[in-house]
Amino acid sequence: MISVYLAKVSKIVSQREGITVVEVESEGEKVLALNYDDVTGKIEVGDKVYVNRTARLLNLGTGGYDFIIVNLKYSEYDAVGNGHIMKLRYTPFQINVLTMEEQNSPYHTAFEEFKSLEDLPVIVGELHSMVAPVALALKSTNPDLKITYVMTDGGCLPISFSNTVFELKKRGIIDKTVTIGHAFGGDYECVNIYTALIGAKEVLKTDVVIVAMGPGIVGTGTKYGFSGVEQAHIIDATNKLGGKPVLIPRIGFNDKRQRHQGISHHTITVLELCNSSCVLTFPTMEEEKEKIIKEQINSNPVFSRYKIEFIEAEIIRKYIEEADFNLSTMGRGYEKEPDFFNACGAAALYVSSKLVRN
Repeated sequence: MISVYLAKVSKIVSQREGITVVEVESEGEKVLALNYDDVTGKIEVGDKVYVNRTARLLNLGTGGYDFIIVNLKYSEYDAVGNGHIMKLRYTPFQINVLTMEEQNSPYHTAFEEFKSLEDLPVIVGELHSMVAPVALALKSTNPDLKITYVMTDGGCLPISFSNTVFELKKRGIIDKTVTIGHAFGGDYECVNIYTALIGAKEVLKTDVVIVAMGPGIVGTGTKYGFSGVEQAHIIDATNKLGGKPVLIPRIGFNDKRQRHQGISHHTITVLELCNSSCVLTFPTMEEEKEKIIKEQINSNPVFSRYKIEFIEAEIIRKYIEEADFNLSTMGRGYEKEPDFFNACGAAALYVSSKLVRN
């Protein structure tokens, strides 16, 4: 069940394409709420709205927001666009989108005629916080690269929720976005990872693809119970289509959870689940840290199936500082978790130096 209440919009806090942050008031309490304009319509001060507060009551990581369910000023609301592919299927909020590959799309024939990704590099990450440092490093080393970000439905579903993507697009660091599965709101929509990769190559003519979920990974503390297992499927799909997958290992030394110390158990599980292989890039580190990482690698036979590269990647710090980008992962910035961000940089540096066609 969900927890719903009636409130009145007291202030428009911020607004950009597809999303409006408002302040709502109910019984003397004021909280922030998100309105997805393409789902529940444009919103204004004074509107009476029903609001979902379930995540806030459970202290989930939604940024402290409630979510607008319905705006009572709309006795009727009709914003049906093109396309017949439904996202959020069979829920009260299902919406139709025009996907790149469907019959009515102008790009349909590109999918019919597709043969191979022809070694297109695909950087695969677990966390949304990996997207910005990878993209920054790619664009800093080669400003002419065309970068496409494919957002899966492993976390947040509306791409408009991501401040990171908004900023990367505004600055021209990411060129195009594609949302797949039940994720929606990208520059382009696709049904799955296969067609997203095909569309990125054949339609968007991209040089590099970054694939990662939106904000809000799901985890349970069990071996297989996290939404990041999707990385194995993404790696296999990339190989099946003739691409070159590069996996960003999730590494760190300041997480209080032992299972995420050094190489996270999430990364190891993904490597075990893969039916194919990929390049696994690590940054060079302080001697003691690198010793821990190499001990993990040498003691687990699963790593023998992968090509492992150690790359000097501390320059990512310079790129982040020059871009004046406020980056963090699990609430920790570069100073507290440098190896996490350097791992992202290592993947980008490997791709830009060895895989991108000049």
